[in-house]
Amino acid sequence: MTEEINYGVVRSATELGQLARAHRKNLDLTLERISGLGNLSTKFLSEFERGKDTAEIGKVLQALRTMGLEVVIQPRQSKHTSSVRYGASKPVVNVKHLAITKGTGEDGEHD
Repeated sequence: MTEEINYGVVRSATELGQLARAHRKNLDLTLERISGLGNLSTKFLSEFERGKDTAEIGKVLQALRTMGLEVVIQPRQSKHTSSVRYGASKPVVNVKHLAITKGTGEDGEHD
């Protein structure tokens, strides 16, 4: 039986780690298996799942990709904020939040 996971908005390293851990467990994958598939240490994966704030972003993305997850960046849903502000030479994009969704490709990559 698989646990229902609420994929969606993530506002902290702890929330991201908890979501990744729940997803991994639903897939019946061990830290050792993800470690081997993603060429990541089990120590790193354990720290990431426990919400380590200083986890290296490249490794976090590799771990998520290995588990079939992806990061989607979009403006926060608010009528009071603008997602893009145009300056003198180029637009400045304000990243508002991260959302995680299941990967769609067989290899975990999104087209």
